[in-house]
Amino acid sequence: MASAKKSPPPTPSPFWCRWQAARGLEGSHLTIPDADLGGKWAIITGGNNGIGREAAIRFASCGANIILGCREPPPHEKHPDVTASDCKAAAEAAGHNSSTIKWWHCDMCDLASVEAFARRWLATGHALDILANNAGMGRTASGKLTITTDGFEIVHQVNFLSHVLLTMTLLPSLARAEDPRVVCSTSCMHYLGRFLPRTDANRTAKPTSYSNNKLYFQTWLTELQSRLSANPNLEHISVQGVHPGFVNTGIWTAVKSAEERREGGKGPLGDAVYNFFVSWFGIDAQQGSLAIVRAATAKEYATEKRGGEGGGRYFNRIWPAVPMPQTLDPGCRQEMWDFVGEELGLKDKGLLEMLDAL
Repeated sequence: MASAKKSPPPTPSPFWCRWQAARGLEGSHLTIPDADLGGKWAIITGGNNGIGREAAIRFASCGANIILGCREPPPHEKHPDVTASDCKAAAEAAGHNSSTIKWWHCDMCDLASVEAFARRWLATGHALDILANNAGMGRTASGKLTITTDGFEIVHQVNFLSHVLLTMTLLPSLARAEDPRVVCSTSCMHYLGRFLPRTDANRTAKPTSYSNNKLYFQTWLTELQSRLSANPNLEHISVQGVHPGFVNTGIWTAVKSAEERREGGKGPLGDAVYNFFVSWFGIDAQQGSLAIVRAATAKEYATEKRGGEGGGRYFNRIWPAVPMPQTLDPGCRQEMWDFVGEELGLKDKGLLEMLDAL
């Protein structure tokens, strides 16, 4: 599957990027049909707050059993206890009185926590129907480079690496489901990313690190789908990348440092511009969550083996969109696959064996 290294294809024009982003701001209130998720199991990272919370509530109302993978949150976020209770209420209101809804600790800043969460799930023996790789952050406090205890830049790890580790560890459970879906919250910001993983991924905390990592994520998931599709035991697993829209969740203001708060700082100008924009034109978390729900439930998002239109795609809210060309380039995808595999030691952990076994 390896291919010769090639230079990244040209970036789409600024006009194309703006057009794709604008489509996610359509002012009409979207609705999607309910799905029957009775007896199915869903894991949602970052499921306590924002679009993850709203997706969890919708899954619960459709009858799903849910595990929220969350850290102990800061005061400005909903506590997982509250969201779990709200999900249970939504389930009971829809007549699903026996649903299992819990939250388990999963800190995306700590790979050991992610691995422990995954092992805890595998020990249940349940097939996993939906994995929503949703947890994320906008930037580090004051834009300072922050390295996790695992040695990675924090945005790179939280938004991307931890979800790669979680997905690969949970593949055996996904494989046992009838129509398994993996939904990755990428972003239209990936259009502004640069494909320089080996030089940029862990060396900068500039706002571009967010865009870069969303590009990495969309590239990686496309390659994952290609490899799943080549394996007859895994070809029914669908992996999709979704941009939820410009959602007014405060993701860019919630990370101010203690020093900024003491001094009354307003943070970077870019954050202020973004938050002004979404406050006037953004959608709410419920509307943003529809991207996740749709990808996790609609038939057309399934693999061709399951009668759908195939995985490894990118969606702007609920509409198919053309991603950055790097995501479709075999050389770039191979480079990303190798880079992440090396960072996480996936081969040494035995997490590539299932993909390679034919």
